[in-house]
Amino acid sequence: MIKKLASCIGEYKKDTILTPTFVILEVIMEVIIPLLMAYMIDYGITPGDMSVILQLGIALLISAGFSLVFGVLAGNYAANASSGFAKNLRQKMFYNVQNFSFANIDKFQTSSLITRLTTDVTNIQFSFQMIIRIAVRAPIMLVFSLVMAILMSPKLSLVFLAVTPLLGLGLFFIIKYAHPMFRKVFKTYDKLNRVVQENLRGIRVVKSFVREDYEKEKFHNVSTEIFKNFSMAERIIAFNGPLMQFSIFSCILLISWFGAQLIVTDELTTGQLVGLFTYAMQILMSLMMVSMIFVMITISRANAERIVEVLDEQPDINNDDAKVYEVKDGSIVFKNVGFSYFNDPNKLVLEDINLEIKSGETVGILGGTGSSKTTLVQLIPRLYDVTLGTVYVGGVDVRDYDIRSLRDQVAVVLQKNVLFSGTIKENLRWGNPNATDEELVRVCKLAQAHDFIMQFPDQYDTYIEQGGSNVSGGQKQRLTIARALLKKPKIIIFDDSTSAVDTKTDALIRKAMYEEIPDTTKIIIAQRVSSIMDADKIVMMENGKIEAIGTHDELLRTNPIYQEIYYSQTKEDQSDEA
Repeated sequence: MIKKLASCIGEYKKDTILTPTFVILEVIMEVIIPLLMAYMIDYGITPGDMSVILQLGIALLISAGFSLVFGVLAGNYAANASSGFAKNLRQKMFYNVQNFSFANIDKFQTSSLITRLTTDVTNIQFSFQMIIRIAVRAPIMLVFSLVMAILMSPKLSLVFLAVTPLLGLGLFFIIKYAHPMFRKVFKTYDKLNRVVQENLRGIRVVKSFVREDYEKEKFHNVSTEIFKNFSMAERIIAFNGPLMQFSIFSCILLISWFGAQLIVTDELTTGQLVGLFTYAMQILMSLMMVSMIFVMITISRANAERIVEVLDEQPDINNDDAKVYEVKDGSIVFKNVGFSYFNDPNKLVLEDINLEIKSGETVGILGGTGSSKTTLVQLIPRLYDVTLGTVYVGGVDVRDYDIRSLRDQVAVVLQKNVLFSGTIKENLRWGNPNATDEELVRVCKLAQAHDFIMQFPDQYDTYIEQGGSNVSGGQKQRLTIARALLKKPKIIIFDDSTSAVDTKTDALIRKAMYEEIPDTTKIIIAQRVSSIMDADKIVMMENGKIEAIGTHDELLRTNPIYQEIYYSQTKEDQSDEA
């Protein structure tokens, strides 16, 4: 885990090395200051020698000045190193997520990935800064101050040994019991993010169904759970403060008591006692800082484990065996295909799929909810890998293609496709970043989107809000169809992507497709028979299997399920017209 995280330091190694270097120099200056003060008291103030006072005073000012400069430099380099480390960590996580297949994404919930990229990384950043600065400063200060205290008075230095076992037991207790609580807290943060995310995405539905109180209650329950877990963890951590305070004041009292006796017996000078008090504070503050480091590491250990889980996740679809970089045509063949989301042949959602689609054909897919229509088409651009059998595109196993080359030639238009914040032009150019304005107009006319775009005041420069919230469902679907057409793919898949448009617009879109892109293979998943009745073939699916394949006329004669769907929808259309 440490090696994996350390690899993210990257170009900030110089800052990471310079930080502890300047911290060590700062500590040396701070350790020298009490020694100079002791000499000033014993050899300058007590005998009244002004020349010694002046010389040692100048030395104190110089030491304090250097300490300040080294401290500022250490803080500056520490800020650069920790911020850069966090930047690289987020970047590495985000890049790895971009390589995830759908199966990998299914493993991590969106809310959890957001928490890991934000809260977890921030905690790790703070811990990293503590490690390269305070974790260096505290032990070195502890050792140097202890050495100086021993040199001044070996007897009084034994006081520090008395508190060591007590502090050790306290830290052991904190680490053992706090870490599991913090792991639980950050998992609950994932749940909180999920609740907030779902609420904000579905805020219109929440308000439409007047479910604000329900959402408030749901948020309150998760927030209360975090409060309980976090307060329990913080109570354990809070034990560290009183323990340290008890140790500090116990040491000061013991040094005062025994130090006074040693002064009376001339075994210790006044300057040495003052110096010992300063070293005692440095030693005890170092111990407090060490305990704080352990506490922070205990908290961030849970964050680190969650981050490394994302970094270690290997995409189950990779490009290592890519042999083919060009898709010859839009032909598709499913040969004995079976698929399981769990990669388990005994839990197949698609089973014994055999289907052949010629390049340029229009194929309709019809089936009830849960018949795995969407899952079937997601195997074509290799969003998932088959569990059994083979999918061929252009006569080549999809697993032999370079993934980018394959997906550039397979455009998928989903029912709930996504528009991003930006202008209409910027959204359309996701299909082709180099598309001209004339090409944008052409595909929008094909998708029946041009007319409503021209009605906007800014037309193609109209700003689309996040998620396309300022356009209707039908307008959003037509824009995403235009975006897919801009790719000029050999295969285009419509996954119920005209469900939000009226039948007339649906018919116009289909007519434009047949006339303008006849050589492109078109796969249409639909709920309306009217959307696919002109297809070259229609695939009927039921429970993850192909029940029947044929034209509209053939299925209308031979397939009872198709007949039932067709006649029920025809009656509905007739009643609507009446």
